[in-house]
Amino acid sequence: MEDLIKLLDKNGLVFAFLLVGAVMSVSYFIAKRLTNNKVPGAAIAITFGLIIAYFGKEKGIASVPAFSGVAILGGSMLRDFSIVSTALGASFTEIKKTGWVGFFCLLVGTVVAFVVGGSIAYIMGYTDAKSMTTIGAGACTFIVGPVTGAAVGASSEVIAISIAIGVIKSVFVTILTPFVAKRLGIDNPQSAMIFGGLVGSTSGVSAGLVATDPKLVPYGALTATFHTAMGCLICPSILYYFVQLIF
Repeated sequence: MEDLIKLLDKNGLVFAFLLVGAVMSVSYFIAKRLTNNKVPGAAIAITFGLIIAYFGKEKGIASVPAFSGVAILGGSMLRDFSIVSTALGASFTEIKKTGWVGFFCLLVGTVVAFVVGGSIAYIMGYTDAKSMTTIGAGACTFIVGPVTGAAVGASSEVIAISIAIGVIKSVFVTILTPFVAKRLGIDNPQSAMIFGGLVGSTSGVSAGLVATDPKLVPYGALTATFHTAMGCLICPSILYYFVQLIF
């Protein structure tokens, strides 16, 4: 048994890919056989990931030596690479058609998410500017939350809450997108980009659009990625300043 653990530890990244692949396969099997694809396989996989992480320690399942490679696979380098790669295949001609509408949707989506998250923070009893800003930023995406929290000097507890809110948002977007896509008219690159800019969760938008129309994924993911960038830019600066003025 010790030899097996050493082998897995030595080839941690390879085993991490195998583990994630197995989870994805099981998730999509469940989605197809039990829900008739009404619940996206990606949403089930995210749920499995959260459950598995719950039983770990500080680093989740990566705290177990045999699963140490998961920390590398889920690290910032591969995470950012995955986010950028989602835009592969997008047509620049289609992107230009969105024009200023896309930028406006980015701005509105970021501000609205921030206000909703900040309101939730206030209701939860976090009434100081740092906490409200951090949790509000987490409602944009689970990446913007910790970036903002670190910038304004929020506590680790508040940063953890901001990440949790972002993850919950991502899961909800993943699950709900296939159900509302037709009603919202998300059936072309322009509407997918507007949707991605308004919602902003790259993982949620990508997973949801995969279940809707895989061809739309690069467009929705592109503006969702810019949503994260804009959140990281204005949440710890402009929006934090306004929160300080009010509270």
